[in-house]
Amino acid sequence: MKLLVLDGNSLLNRAFFGIRVLTTKDGKYTNAIFGFQNILLNLLANHSPDAVAIAWDERAPTFRHNAYDGYKATRHGMPQELAEQMPVMKQLLTDLGFAQVSMAGWEADDILGTLSAACEAAGGQTLLATGDRDSLQLVDDHTTVLLATNKETLVMDPAAIREKYGVEPIQLIEVKSLMGDSSDNIPGVPGIGEKTALALVQKFGSLEGVYEHLDDKAIKPKQREKLAASREMADLSHMLGTIRRDAPIDTDPEHYRRGPGDPAAAAKLLAELEMHKLAARWGLNETESSVQVQAELPKVSPSPLPLVLEGRYYLAQTAGKEGGAWYAVQGSEVFALDESRLPGLLDGGAELFVFDAKPLYRKALEAGGIGTAIRFDGKLAAYLLNPSASDYQVAPLAAEYGVTPAFACEEYPDAGVLAGVCDILAQHLDEQGQHKLLAEMELPLARVLADMERIGFAVDAEGIRTFGDSLRAELDGILRRIYDAVGYEFNLNSPKQLAEALFDKLGLPPRKKTKSGYSTDAETLESLRPYSEVVDDILKYRTYAKLLSTYVEGLLKAQGPDGRIHSTFIQTEARTGRISSTEPNLQNIPIRTELGSRLRGYFVAGEGCTLVDADYSQIELRILAHITGDEAMCQAFASGADIHRSTAAKIYHIPESEVTHELRSAAKAINFGIMYGKGAFSLGKDLNIPVKEADRFLQTYLNTFPSVDGYMKDCIAHAKEKGYVETLFGRRRPLPELASSNFQVRSSGERMARNTPIQGTAADIIKLAMVHVWQRLRDEGLRSRLLLQVHDELIVEAPLEEVEQVKALLKQEMEQVVQYRVPLTAEVGTGKTWLEAH
Repeated sequence: MKLLVLDGNSLLNRAFFGIRVLTTKDGKYTNAIFGFQNILLNLLANHSPDAVAIAWDERAPTFRHNAYDGYKATRHGMPQELAEQMPVMKQLLTDLGFAQVSMAGWEADDILGTLSAACEAAGGQTLLATGDRDSLQLVDDHTTVLLATNKETLVMDPAAIREKYGVEPIQLIEVKSLMGDSSDNIPGVPGIGEKTALALVQKFGSLEGVYEHLDDKAIKPKQREKLAASREMADLSHMLGTIRRDAPIDTDPEHYRRGPGDPAAAAKLLAELEMHKLAARWGLNETESSVQVQAELPKVSPSPLPLVLEGRYYLAQTAGKEGGAWYAVQGSEVFALDESRLPGLLDGGAELFVFDAKPLYRKALEAGGIGTAIRFDGKLAAYLLNPSASDYQVAPLAAEYGVTPAFACEEYPDAGVLAGVCDILAQHLDEQGQHKLLAEMELPLARVLADMERIGFAVDAEGIRTFGDSLRAELDGILRRIYDAVGYEFNLNSPKQLAEALFDKLGLPPRKKTKSGYSTDAETLESLRPYSEVVDDILKYRTYAKLLSTYVEGLLKAQGPDGRIHSTFIQTEARTGRISSTEPNLQNIPIRTELGSRLRGYFVAGEGCTLVDADYSQIELRILAHITGDEAMCQAFASGADIHRSTAAKIYHIPESEVTHELRSAAKAINFGIMYGKGAFSLGKDLNIPVKEADRFLQTYLNTFPSVDGYMKDCIAHAKEKGYVETLFGRRRPLPELASSNFQVRSSGERMARNTPIQGTAADIIKLAMVHVWQRLRDEGLRSRLLLQVHDELIVEAPLEEVEQVKALLKQEMEQVVQYRVPLTAEVGTGKTWLEAH
């Protein structure tokens, strides 16, 4: 038999601290539960054990505490966020059929030791999964430790321990008795460290052997003195550090074979935890919790769609990578939707509540309609209610919101819950005051995005190919210079070979070490620039190679038969509400370097057209001025002044005419740094000045603009009270990080509390502007088409005769989309290429 024993507390702690804060939409912490399941599932997949035991520590004192008051006395208590997850984790494991074991007065380590001894006695093999190196003493020919580290899981068998420590596994007890253990507060012998302890055990075999040979010349006089003075502490440490193998638990390995558990309860609990993908990995059906109910449900077969449609219909698509068949639900009837009937339905007289409107809008637009019948989108509603979720699908949402199936339909498994899911999402939107956001922004935006995907962006493919050829030629030259500098050819894309070239061959000073050797990441290379010119070439090589593979080759591959690139725009990904783009990502076309920005020169207007590009000027700072009502900032924007020059003048108490380029740059860094929640350390790094000086700048700024300082503090206080922040449009973002007991996590939450209302409001404004621009172009009968949105920028392809009208239209709609204390301004440009127009 192969028995897998998990050190529950150790692995749950590792999961908790190793994964960012995760919560359900109602604020329950889940990161430890999520991480622990992934660890367990991976262990099961990689090792296929016959039985599994999960050992836990009890809260009661153990025999070690009774023997030594100081045992583990320096340890901090369990964070409340982790403590809340512990009983949920144990319940889930019970429901999944796993055996769990604990014993008052004994530690989980002792349970690991006892079970490994019992399994060995029964002729089996034991795998001990833990993040605690104490268990390495249990390793032998029948017991292997799977040691979880921050980077990987190490398989520690006797050979691995001999190689790492130079002693037998059982001798690690002797080593600990000498060196002690600060994490468990085991004293050891004061002044004897790991290196000395290992050397002593390697020579004398054991703690007893060391003390039997105190007069040996191998022991230095000072070491001898320390050892002689602490014999009792060494013996006590030996006892404390020895894992027992006789804990009074059930030692029959058969007892730990996985049982049937309660799959329905496990599925229900995972749904409540919003862990739908993990439910699938455990082989649990999302509707597992209502198996009995399902069996008793009326069975419905799809019918053809009636010719005359009245009332409300619910529309969705069966799951599938490329999308499946569309179907409609009304009451207890299910209708199969013929593709040819869809356009008429989408612009017909019925009211449609749909799940994922964008592909439906595209079908309507391709048929010459606009999808006027679509009134609600369940997928967008679910996103607004829980922007942190990783996916939005009908069945998981039904389980999450407790929607009971009304009927069963074999052809369309989600049909029985579709209406219930849409209705309950609509109800929650109303309760949170976000229905207007869906109706007036997100739903109309889905139509706009569908149209942008349909139209695409024309590219100069031949120009891209030529650009790619020039990049390849440059890369060849760069590579040759690197090889000449190093003295031999190697694989520049291999971190290991690059590290050998830089640190072994060229002798550059290494920075940080990773599990595979010295780091050659971008930060490391930047720090090495002063030491060798070859570093410049390596960084340049990486930049050019990225441009070639990701953009040149990627864009050519993405070009459609019509010569245009049709990106996919994602509306349900960013927590701040921003739109993202994929296949290819047009929002990430490089602009910061001259070479990268040239790529924009290959995005062109169609024949007989010009590109009109409108970009908001400093929109986030304007939102900050509006939200805070700061008089100085509002006055600067109202008068059209240079906000960064104006800020610098106020901070340094000098006339604007005396503000130097350096002072303006510092003010600009602070203006933007304030919005992103940067402190003195980050600001100092940006400005390349000492932290103290950066802190002085920061304090001067906050004193000069007290309303900004007050807003930042109020933001955090309100977010802590509510558990979320809001944009000016009512979009919510939960911030469980604010309640964390971990300082770094909490600080991250505070930064998000400060910048999300500003960033999120900016995202909302550009979305609303897109909706208005698209509608105006249509209302005025123009042939101009909205092609792309990138951050604060909109691009329209306009026939030559419409250019001036479109320029005015874009500027008007973008600047007047909202009325704030300060004016929004949009700068408009034109050109045959994106590069020219911007």
